Amino acid sequence: MSTQIQGAAPQRPLPRIEDLDVAVVVAEWNGHITQRLLQGALQCFQYEGYDVEEDIDIYYVPGAVELTFAAQRLVETGNYDAVIVFGCVVRGGTPHFDYVCQSVTEGVTRINAESDTPVIFGVLTVDNEQDALDRAGGRLGNKGLEAAQAAIKMIDFNREVEAYIDDDDDDDDDNAGEEEYDED
Repeated sequence: MSTQIQGAAPQRPLPRIEDLDVAVVVAEWNGHITQRLLQGALQCFQYEGYDVEEDIDIYYVPGAVELTFAAQRLVETGNYDAVIVFGCVVRGGTPHFDYVCQSVTEGVTRINAESDTPVIFGVLTVDNEQDALDRAGGRLGNKGLEAAQAAIKMIDFNREVEAYIDDDDDDDDDNAGEEEYDED
């Protein structure tokens, strides 16, 4: 979500989620940035009335590339309504930046396409440290807070869709045993 375009951020109020369970995976690399993202997310959850000790589980991995593995494993447990990944990749003088960004982006995209649990992409991909600081509680806000908001909204979306699917399954059960025949 762009914080530089005025009015670009979603304006719909956050829904209240009952029995919220969220996993947050934080890359240790560039930890002075990723900890700020984590703090932004936790502040959002607290502000919205969630018990961060009870509703949010926090995990750490070495770097951004490992975020995909951790998110996949947490999704596989079936214990979470959403997984948020936080990392920070700062461009350097080698193509390593491109490989890391591509790896984590494609990995999170794959998990989202193949599972029923949303994985929220909270990875900063920036040209320099100041760009990261600006987006981790600085002049451009906190992408950690935005990731927590996205998680809440996606959990709500997922539960709405699941309720629709469950209602549809109930309709199928109501018609079970009825024989279809032609009136020729």
